[in-house]
Formats: sequence, structure tokens, C-alpha cells
Amino acid sequence: MAENKKKKFTNLLSNDQNIRLLVQTAFLILILVIGYEFYGFVRYYQTDGQTPYFERPPGVEGFLPISSLMGLIHFITTGDFNTIHPAGIVLFFLFFLFAVLLKKGFCGWVCPVGFLSEYLWKLGRKLFGRNFVLPRWLDYPLRSLKYLILLFFVWAIVTMSSQQLSEFLYGKYNKVADVKMLLFFTDISAFALGIIIALAVLSLFIKNFWCRYLCPYGAFLGFFSIFSPLKVTRNPDTCTDCRHCTEACPSNIMVHTKIRIRSDECMACAACITACPEKETLKFRLHKKAKRSVPVRVYALILVALFIIGTGLAMLTGHWKNSVKPDEYKTLIQQIDAPEMEHVN
Repeated sequence: MAENKKKKFTNLLSNDQNIRLLVQTAFLILILVIGYEFYGFVRYYQTDGQTPYFERPPGVEGFLPISSLMGLIHFITTGDFNTIHPAGIVLFFLFFLFAVLLKKGFCGWVCPVGFLSEYLWKLGRKLFGRNFVLPRWLDYPLRSLKYLILLFFVWAIVTMSSQQLSEFLYGKYNKVADVKMLLFFTDISAFALGIIIALAVLSLFIKNFWCRYLCPYGAFLGFFSIFSPLKVTRNPDTCTDCRHCTEACPSNIMVHTKIRIRSDECMACAACITACPEKETLKFRLHKKAKRSVPVRVYALILVALFIIGTGLAMLTGHWKNSVKPDEYKTLIQQIDAPEMEHVN
């Protein structure tokens, strides 16, 4: 019995996509636990202590990329490591590091929105028998939207002085930016809910609609992923031109025509590698002539290790938990709807 279970587990991990699913699921569970704890933390102060107390999970700051980017820029320009959302800065830098070293590993292996999007288009394919690919004349302009959104945020941040950045980062609004994010979903408006439903429906028909066309975080990581030395590399000598790789690619990259996949849309999901029937034809390699490849399981191990080491070091060095005191949280959360909490003064 034990031998059969061991064999089944070994067979399960022999498939690259099963390994990715395992990593994605682990991160999803972690995110759900963080969300549950943060909800309990906020409810405790909303009810003035009438509900069970939960300690605020610093990992929630991973959902504040704009504040984290501002904190990182402020740290680079002034040397001041923001103590309001320190975990956000650490996570933002880690995911940036993923992009530089491991392509868009965050998008393909960690992001819960990407995980949900993937299974929405897979569901759509089962329901309707196919997914739709927009024509180039429409696809290219739409793909530029996420870069335009990103440029808007970057322009707004870089035009702020160090003093303005500091005032925002240590201001009341930023201290409860994560709370406001939670309330956006728990007290969601009909309009916002309609937008989310529309995006979900579009994702049934078009692969990764949000990620491909609208996500500024993905655009940021995609730009830097171009410089990653680790890329999916095709060996034309052993390629049979079966096109299974291109058919499997969720980003609609013409993998069978490329030697090195440099596209900013590549999420390093390894779907093309898994789909290829020819051994050694498609692999992660550091450069196109590299004799040794990086197996997908090794890629997964590097990604998870970077995450654990990065967050662990942040905890050990005191760059993880924030400096906002419980009494201040109580006041800020109970005054969350006050006019001065609606914008930066």
C-alpha cells in the first residue's frame, strides 16, 4: 500500500504542470489564510473588540503594489525604509527579482488572479469547445493598455518629491490602504461587481483577458522579464514542427517559430515544455547554446526558495511587521469613512 502511494506521488510529480499546480495551490492557500486573518483583524476593530482578535498578517501588503513601489522608490532615493508597509516593499522587490531571474514567474506560479484566470479560460474551452484569439489589429492596441496604465502610475510617482512621497507613505490614508482594499470587496458597489463579472465572462472566451490587456503589475514584471537570462529555448534540430507548444501556450506565443521566447507575455508556465513530445526540444536554458537545461522542478524549487529566503530574511532583520500600533489601528479603522480618510491631504 505504501509503495503504491509512493509510486502515485512520484508519477504525479513527473508531470511539470502538476508541479506548477502544486506550487500555485500552496500559494493560493497561503493567500486565503492571509485574507481570513486580515478580515478577522479588521472586524475586531470594527466591532470594538466584540469578535475574536486576529493579528494583522504582514503578507496582506503584497496586494498594495502601488504603495510598495512608492516605498521602494522612496527607499532608493532617501535611504528611508518605510515602516508602514515594509512587507509590501519586500514582496514587491522579490517579485521584481522573480521577473529578472525567472521571467514572469510571479504571474505564472504565484498570482491568485492569474490562477483564477487560467481556470476560467479552461472552463470556457470546455463549455464552448474553444477560446477566441483577437486579430492582431485589435490585440496589439489592447495589450498596450496595461503599459499605459503602468506609465500613468509611474509618472505620478516619479513626479512626486521625496517630501510628498514621505507624507503619503506615513499618512493616514496609506496606513489603512490595505483596509480600504478589503472593504472594496466586502462592501463592493454594484458597478464594481459588474466590472468584475464582465472581466470574468471575458476570461471564459479570451485567455487571461485581465492579465493580457489590463494588469499594470504584469506589465511592470513583463518589461523586466525581457532581460531574464532564463528563457524557454527551442532546439530546431529536434523540433518536428508539430505545433503542440504553440497550441498549449496561454499567451498565444508562436513558440514553434522561435528559438528563444523573449516575449513579455511569457509567464514561464512551462505549458509548452510539457506539451512538447520531443525530449530536449523545449527547455528552460540560460542561453540558446547552453548544453544544460534547467528542469521545471528545479525552476519551481528556485522560485519557492527565493520566496522563503526573502521573506525569512525580512522577518529576521525587522523589515516585515509594520510600526502602526493597535490603538492607532482602532482609531483609523473606526474612522475609515471620515472625509480626511478618502484622499491624501
